[in-house]
Amino acid sequence: MRTRLAGVVVLVALGVAGCGGDPDPTSTSTTPGASSSPGRQVTDDPSGLPPSPGASGTAAGASPGGPAGAASGGQAVKHAFPVQGKASYSRTHHDYPASDIIAACGLTAVSPVDGTVLEVTRTDTYQAKVNDGATRGGLSVSILGGDGVRYYMSHFSSIDQGVEAGTPVRAGQPVAKVGRTGDASACHIHFGLSPACQKTGDWWTRRGVIWPWAYLDAWKAGTAKSPVADVEQWQRQHGCPTKPLVNP
Repeated sequence: MRTRLAGVVVLVALGVAGCGGDPDPTSTSTTPGASSSPGRQVTDDPSGLPPSPGASGTAAGASPGGPAGAASGGQAVKHAFPVQGKASYSRTHHDYPASDIIAACGLTAVSPVDGTVLEVTRTDTYQAKVNDGATRGGLSVSILGGDGVRYYMSHFSSIDQGVEAGTPVRAGQPVAKVGRTGDASACHIHFGLSPACQKTGDWWTRRGVIWPWAYLDAWKAGTAKSPVADVEQWQRQHGCPTKPLVNP
């Protein structure tokens, strides 16, 4: 998210004016199936998903490198819209595919998928004069879904206690609060979808590689829709880049 968000905010200001708001129930849908530095936690070998109520067995995380489809054992992978409460999102984004979910500061952000936390950044080290892509997100959480897709959210004001690298999470589970840390001019969540690739550290892929709007539309409506096919197609074309393809 860059300072160009200002134009988007004008378009959606009526829906998100002020900080706070009355949270609505989060929609959920079911789709078939590095070393740490201060303020940042990572896991290179995430454990499997927590068991679903009434389901037998435990779903395993994706194999290294990319999407693996539905969770193993035939378990369904659920999705949820990433914000509880009033929110809108842009259908454009500068330089690379992602979306900015505009919501009031302090609203609850939830895990968009059943999965395992890959990275947590609790300290905002972004400096505008340096403009390092690795720190633009401020406070952030990266999750490896049970479908093998990586889900990234950033610019939080705070991250919930207990949300740590390696922690299993469920779709709709609260993980953080909406904020504007990092390179952000307004309260929002940067949302990106990507293959797992290096799992941690590869911020140029983690920030987003496919347009997420169709999935956000579905999850907000409580409809099942999986990004696996789109992410797999992107990875077949691009592999796992070792440096930014655009706008470092």
